Amino acid sequence: SALVRLNRLGYLADPPADLLRLLGDGLRYSRLTDGVFDPTVQPLWQLYASHFARAGAAAQGPSEAELAQTLARVSYHAVTLDSRRIALQRPGMGITLNGIAQGYITDCITRLLRQGGLERALVDMGEIRGLDRRASPGDWRVGLADPRAPQRILASVPVRNQALATSGGYGTALDAAGRYTHLFDPRTGAAQPRYQSVSVMAPNATMADALSTAFSQMPLQATAPIVRELGLRAWFVPLEGGLVSQGGEG
Repeated sequence: SALVRLNRLGYLADPPADLLRLLGDGLRYSRLTDGVFDPTVQPLWQLYASHFARAGAAAQGPSEAELAQTLARVSYHAVTLDSRRIALQRPGMGITLNGIAQGYITDCITRLLRQGGLERALVDMGEIRGLDRRASPGDWRVGLADPRAPQRILASVPVRNQALATSGGYGTALDAAGRYTHLFDPRTGAAQPRYQSVSVMAPNATMADALSTAFSQMPLQATAPIVRELGLRAWFVPLEGGLVSQGGEG
């Protein structure tokens, strides 16, 4: 794929329009979150995956020295792109779009359905987006699951021409004990999110996907200004349980 070639070579000439657009969106959310969302965390994924794949791997994860060496290859500031070329400015860097691509694909499918004349649909391509073009729309309702008991619904929220994305470390554990996950903090290299799960409702699924990923590593006082600025709604399931909401009516 184009992304594999970019990661292998460190540059990509004449990048596909979708890759260029999606990576550009990703870097925009990197700036918005002061780097907590960062598509260059692929080296961290590789570090943790290789560490826990070894027999007798230390339960506390990679060493501080390994983390420091890896973090030197993680920085959205070191990505340059224009219509002719994408380049990674540091040796050994790598891009992953796992924190935003599902949302982008959801938006693309929703757009195709709308262009095809479909008036009402609930699209789920990894993230969820409601579509309703009728004069008297009826809300789609989506349940927010309890990460520790997925059959239990913590809240049911209406999704009217908006998108909803949920990020939770429980979805992809990197170690047998489930302590380390795929939700990395690009500032420290930590792989243990602050919350059991984070759900974000936004005008489009690309935004909801990226911000639910970033919010997983951000304190509530840091997420609140972004929620207000963009008119979002967000739900956080703390490690101790319960549900905390920001934006809207709760």
